[in-house]
Amino acid sequence: MLRMGSPAPSIKVGDWLRGEPLADFQPGKVYIVEFWATWCELCAAEMLELMQLQEKYKDSGLEVVGIAADEDAPTAVEGRTKLDAWLAEKCHLTHRIAFDFTGEMKKLWREPSFCVRIPTSFVVDRDGCIAFIGHPSQLGEVLPKVLNGSWSTSKKAKAADHERIATSEPLAREQALKKPMDDRFWAAVKLEDWKTALWAIEEGIALMPDDLNFRLAHAHLLLHKTQDMWTGLPVMRQLVRDAIDRNSEDWMVSALDQLFHPANDHSRLPPAERFAMGKELSEHILALNPPQGDSPKFRSYPAVARYYHENGNNDRAIELVEVALTSLDGPEPIPAELKEQHLPHLLQALAKYRGARACCGALFAAAQNNFPKVPKRGRPRRKDREG
Repeated sequence: MLRMGSPAPSIKVGDWLRGEPLADFQPGKVYIVEFWATWCELCAAEMLELMQLQEKYKDSGLEVVGIAADEDAPTAVEGRTKLDAWLAEKCHLTHRIAFDFTGEMKKLWREPSFCVRIPTSFVVDRDGCIAFIGHPSQLGEVLPKVLNGSWSTSKKAKAADHERIATSEPLAREQALKKPMDDRFWAAVKLEDWKTALWAIEEGIALMPDDLNFRLAHAHLLLHKTQDMWTGLPVMRQLVRDAIDRNSEDWMVSALDQLFHPANDHSRLPPAERFAMGKELSEHILALNPPQGDSPKFRSYPAVARYYHENGNNDRAIELVEVALTSLDGPEPIPAELKEQHLPHLLQALAKYRGARACCGALFAAAQNNFPKVPKRGRPRRKDREG
């Protein structure tokens, strides 16, 4: 097990994309080893903050090392191409960045520490030992104490590490159980072998019936790939029912996307039942996260707006997208990178529903479904996503 106080593993990567290669951790220095990926919207937001931390504490011996070990690409060459394009866009980043496609860094760092999600930060202290493992949002509190030597001896540090392991170990073991099924599923998807993909997902559901990703993949394969409505509609009904019973915004939005996302073909779905499920999901989402509340709206409201737009209530769709846009500058701070990712899509939706150009600062979207010229972002990771 890799935990607070453990000697830091070595860094074994295929390529160094920014900065000089790091062979060993130098005594007397403190390092942040950050695992991230271009498709992870939270990671993109954190990268700038990590660079700012390095600049702030460089005289205290801090160095940041970014490890891209989760690129969503079939080959190392394609993964490297994605990274190079992303980094060319982020020319202001100055800290070391490495690329590992072999999985070696996962084996050395993430698996022994039960870290299945990204972004994840490891802080290595001046003695070359692990001082902290966790989300980079916690570094503002932790890092100054690591730098002055007071963190590792504090009761708070020990309690935090104990809680992290207690929480992460079951999730890591669950991910290990899922991996063979995930691998078979994605190999079948690549070949468009939907029968084999279904077998893999049904095996996963039998093992973990409450796993949202398995449940979504099951509905998606039946409704949108094999177009088996006889089997798929009962699966979709149960997904909607379970999402509502859980009162989970994530589950409800995911189910709504299966019914109304424009990337899916809904032509074979019975319209009356499709809209009935959409109405129930939308009403529950709005009750859970009402327009007048302070909770972020930019993730869930676009899905609800799509339902109202298709159902003929265009004014309601416009209203919801406008609320989502306002929530980007709400009382809960949203990282600039995250705002930059969601803003163009919200503007495009608003322009579509208004039938007129929509603007926000220098960004705009035209009514004819044209996306504004903005930097390309990664899509959600098929696994190991930030929760």
